[in-house]
Amino acid sequence: MTGLLATKTRPVDVPALAEAALWQELELTPKPGLVDKLNNGSHRDMDHALFVRSIAAITPWFSRFAELGNAHADKPADAQLRIIRPMGMACEQAMYAATNGVNTHKGGIFALGLLCFAAERVKNITADSLCCEVSNICHGLVSRELVGRSGQATAGERQFQQYGLTGARGEAESGFATVRRALAQWNGQSLHGLLLRLMAINQDSNLVSRGGIEGLRYVQGYARELLANGWDREALLKMDKALIELNLSPGGSADLLSVGWVLSAINSRVAASPNPAYGLVL
Repeated sequence: MTGLLATKTRPVDVPALAEAALWQELELTPKPGLVDKLNNGSHRDMDHALFVRSIAAITPWFSRFAELGNAHADKPADAQLRIIRPMGMACEQAMYAATNGVNTHKGGIFALGLLCFAAERVKNITADSLCCEVSNICHGLVSRELVGRSGQATAGERQFQQYGLTGARGEAESGFATVRRALAQWNGQSLHGLLLRLMAINQDSNLVSRGGIEGLRYVQGYARELLANGWDREALLKMDKALIELNLSPGGSADLLSVGWVLSAINSRVAASPNPAYGLVL
């Protein structure tokens, strides 16, 4: 399957939405275990100001991902990862230069970069068409880079060997199935609600790295309990305190929250804006 060059003015600007999504995620407060406007969550090497610098460094690359996708839209989907990866690595280096080597947005670069790239390979941009194209681009990624490797050089490879978790690779290859599942259950209002739904079902590799499979199950159970029994700001603050005490940070769900915001904005035909206060209710 090859990508289709668009011939009409696009109804949405995916790179601008990707930028807006990063601001939405950062400004959302409180976020249990994560950096927000109140505290640094479970992170000693990150704060709000660092994330601001990181976003400023990586967001110019989103339009470049889209331009690259447009330039190679005639090539088959299975050739695209080799094309996009060097730019993804360059974007990561821009992030590291801005953060003095701290990984603030590597997962976001991967996911949002793919969405921006895929946007230039579909004729009509919808959440479904983007997710389908990302899945096509990433077809076989888990098999090639996780199943087919005997070593455990990276955290992702170790988690796959130990627990069968496919991480960011599997989520992208599935067309962001976890995000779509959470969006289907979300009322479209508070982003806190979407974050909790993601935390309840996401196989978050960040949590496994920090707290093992027990840490993952703890956060999933905590989020499900809040969704079942109701939650408010105080409940989120209590959860934040609990996760900080356990050094747990659901960073993978934070990345997927940005993806979810983009997909929801596209389906709602929200006009693109980089303003962090813009769009869906915080």
